[in-house]
Amino acid sequence: MIPGAPVQSRWLRAKPRRSLPARVLEDIVGTAFPRCRLVDVQPFADGFRNANFRLRLDPIPGFVVLRIYEHDPSLCAKEVDLLNLIKYSVPVPAIIHAEPEGLNEIPPFVFMQYVEGISLGELKRKGDSSSIAQAAYSAGQTLAVISRTTFTKSGWLGPGPAVGAPLLEGANSGPRFVDLCLASGNSQIYLGSELTDQIHALVWSYAPQLAALDDERCLVHGDFGKRNLFAQQVKGEWRVAAVLDWEFAISGSPLTDVGHFLRYECASCPVAEPHFSEGYLHAGGRLPDEWRRQARVLDLIALCESLTHDELPSDVVAELVDLVRATVENRDPRFD
Repeated sequence: MIPGAPVQSRWLRAKPRRSLPARVLEDIVGTAFPRCRLVDVQPFADGFRNANFRLRLDPIPGFVVLRIYEHDPSLCAKEVDLLNLIKYSVPVPAIIHAEPEGLNEIPPFVFMQYVEGISLGELKRKGDSSSIAQAAYSAGQTLAVISRTTFTKSGWLGPGPAVGAPLLEGANSGPRFVDLCLASGNSQIYLGSELTDQIHALVWSYAPQLAALDDERCLVHGDFGKRNLFAQQVKGEWRVAAVLDWEFAISGSPLTDVGHFLRYECASCPVAEPHFSEGYLHAGGRLPDEWRRQARVLDLIALCESLTHDELPSDVVAELVDLVRATVENRDPRFD
């Protein structure tokens, strides 16, 4: 366990469940929809830590989403409280019913509104540059709106939502946190001594810029990537319809989300840029000088933390290491 990182930042279950016994599903559905019959259930395949299912219930039209918090019980209350806080300003799915204490042997769960649309990742794979540009611009606008929610201090968010502990107490928390990650056994195996030394040198060379961000206390999604952004076509243009999965949310610098969103962006063949940053700025967001490089270095903190995890698949390790190396070498990533 990396000091400063709460249990919410670690994986406790190797993989989220992809199926549930019929009896258990019926019990869960009965808590929120006692007069409805379960007609169909389909798992979402892209959940990394929690189980997500799309349900069709008779006589309710359309679908609802069942989200089971496999990772940490407090994340259910955190996400419910946070979505209720921002639901009038940020496009998020509505909470239909929540059981923060769980039900019998089932962990905490919620029923959410099902949002029609496709992820920005899927939209990108379709390859239409105009559609991607529209969605990226909207994503920038959405991030600027998210950052308007502020807290009394920076730190990890818990139920309430309330701000808990900071990343690390004291000065230079970012570089010190990276050093703790680099000292873990897994990181040393994955990165090797030469790359480890290069990462250490890079983050400490940016210590003054990172320190300037320590007191920022905006709402940060924490996983603001194309997988968690769903878009719809409205009047011929693609717009963000929902921002999903708020379990990593913190109080801090919006530049954290900027770095995450542009993690796979290549300067040699840009896709989201400059549309994303233009949307962000036009909606009131602020970017410092040399913001792109600072955002990459800030994102390096999250990449290094990920490499401390146990039981990472080999392809994930290869991708994370290349992203780290690309940041150190200030080049485009090879993975997308």
